[in-house]
Amino acid sequence: MRNNKCIAHRGWSGQAPENTLAAIRMAANHPEIDMIEVDVQMSRDGVPVIIHDYILDRTTNGSGKVGDFTLEELKKLDAGFWFNPAYTGETIPTLEEVLIEARGKAKLNLEIKRAGDWYPAIENKVVELVQRYDMESDIVITSFNHETMRTFTQIAPAIKTGLLIYGYPVLLEELLAYTGASALSMGYDYLTENLVRSSFERGLDIIAWTVDEPQDMKRIASLDERIAICTNHPDRWLLAREA
Repeated sequence: MRNNKCIAHRGWSGQAPENTLAAIRMAANHPEIDMIEVDVQMSRDGVPVIIHDYILDRTTNGSGKVGDFTLEELKKLDAGFWFNPAYTGETIPTLEEVLIEARGKAKLNLEIKRAGDWYPAIENKVVELVQRYDMESDIVITSFNHETMRTFTQIAPAIKTGLLIYGYPVLLEELLAYTGASALSMGYDYLTENLVRSSFERGLDIIAWTVDEPQDMKRIASLDERIAICTNHPDRWLLAREA
């Protein structure tokens, strides 16, 4: 388990409000966290922003769809108080702010949240920002929208993409060929010895999410030391690694 890399899910979301600069900074400044996973959506005026839910209600004091608000309106919302009053005043960050925070410290797994035809041209906007900060080699793009992943592969082949799957993947070869993905990001409870072995034989990277209990971390790590473990609680991963 000592060699399995740790990915901080939505930043260090067990200790700070998810997808905020506070959670991202906490993870980025830890020398043993290799990557940070965040969720990318887009404001009404076309700015990529970091928030998981399509609806604002759970993690901010706002209400309604993220994409119905301009960046200026989103920035007025509090994204920290719900987690702990100590984080009052945390805002929804932009992707650009996150790139600046992580640059030179940690790699980023950008999950693109795109239902249906929402957020047109989000792929181009994300690529433009990643290229502006010269971070192509520090990024992996994942999405449940495999059309979006295919678009990333076509417009920015230097940026790695990963199939995001919850369940056991069927037609895996076809999906890999269609999207151009070189990684497999899966709900951890669907990983099996056979799938892990065959994936690494194909040259794929594997990300297991979201692994929060030490016994599950150890089980996944026992399958292969090359599996990256995505968790809300990197502190538990650090402790389990030493046990």
